[in-house]
Amino acid sequence: MTKSELIERLSEQLNLPAGKAEQIVNCIFDSMVHALREGRGIEIRGFGSFTVREYRSYEGRNPRTGDTVQVGEKRLPFFKVGKELRERVNNYVNPRPAAVDSESASG
Repeated sequence: MTKSELIERLSEQLNLPAGKAEQIVNCIFDSMVHALREGRGIEIRGFGSFTVREYRSYEGRNPRTGDTVQVGEKRLPFFKVGKELRERVNNYVNPRPAAVDSESASG
C-alpha cells in the first residue's frame, strides 16, 4: 500500500475530502519522524514499535571496484512488529485460492 492509497482509503472510510485525509496522514507521519529525530521511540500497541539504532563508522568496500571506503556513523529507524500484528498476518486466510498448475494437478 502506498501513501496515496492510504489517503484514499482513509478518505473513503471516514467520508472525508481527500485533502483532509492527506493532512491527517501527513500529520501522523511528521509526528513520527519528529519523535524519532529526537531519539524517542514510538509504540503502537498491537502493531509494533519504532526505535532509532545508532551505528558506528566502519571501513567498507565498494562492491564495484573493491576499493576501501569509510562509512560514517549513522542513525537508522528500526521497526519491531507487535505480537498482535504478527498473529493477524500469519493467520490471514487468502480469500482467493492459489492457481493450480497442470503439472501438480496431474501428479
